[in-house]
Amino acid sequence: MQAIKDLGHELVAAMDPHDSVGILDRYFLETDFFTEIERFDRHLDKLRRQGKGIDYLVVCSPNYLHDAHIRFGLRLGADVVCEKPLVLNSWNLDALSEIEKETGRKIFTILQLRLHPQVIKLKKRIDAGSPDKIYEIQLDYLTTRGKWYDYSWKGDVSKSGGIATNIGIHFFDMLIWIFGDVVENKVGKISPNYASGELHLAQAKVNWRLSTDSHQLPEKVKAKGGKTYRALMIDGEEFEFSGGFTDLHTRSYADILEGGGFGIDETGKAVALVGKIRNG
Repeated sequence: MQAIKDLGHELVAAMDPHDSVGILDRYFLETDFFTEIERFDRHLDKLRRQGKGIDYLVVCSPNYLHDAHIRFGLRLGADVVCEKPLVLNSWNLDALSEIEKETGRKIFTILQLRLHPQVIKLKKRIDAGSPDKIYEIQLDYLTTRGKWYDYSWKGDVSKSGGIATNIGIHFFDMLIWIFGDVVENKVGKISPNYASGELHLAQAKVNWRLSTDSHQLPEKVKAKGGKTYRALMIDGEEFEFSGGFTDLHTRSYADILEGGGFGIDETGKAVALVGKIRNG
């Protein structure tokens, strides 16, 4: 909603089965609101028949519903902007690609790390270096979640895809984008709140850890009351990109509106990887 408002556009209608969404008032007072998809569908279809159809449907629903809601948007005659992950299983991507062709509409996903200035700078540096060099990488993303997490859909692997999909997919996409395709994938440990493994890419060997358990945080972070530890070491040197996250959604939407954006082809490799991690 912040991105839509920042760019001077309008949220015509919203749907959420939970009606505690007073946050809408911070951004758009005139938005029509629905708690049932059937009434939401009827309203948007009515607008379409009146020649007032929506340009984009934005999907921010639980991960396992993305595929169905993307299809819903395409069949309304709208382009779709979907939060990560686009889908839980890579075989769904081919079917979505077919519906894109049938409807003439486009699907975009949010891969905001590709728009981070420091990440772009790193990619340019790697691209300018020797294509034969193999980089040694350590990725740690440890972020605290409360008890609610395990009881919500995010704690249900069948609905969220598990921790590697929920909090890891952006980092896996970033690494594949910079260091090339997956050559080998080894899962070390995986549980509802922790996962680790080794990933061999075309130009990198990656050891990675993901966690939503506060006990996994380094002592220095806990001592300061911190709740998140994000670190990326490349050949023993820290790659600093902790800042610059606040406006990445707005940049993502601007990129789409300017004719860019990341489509189905861009997200397939990361979706396939997290699926193999989940089933590993």
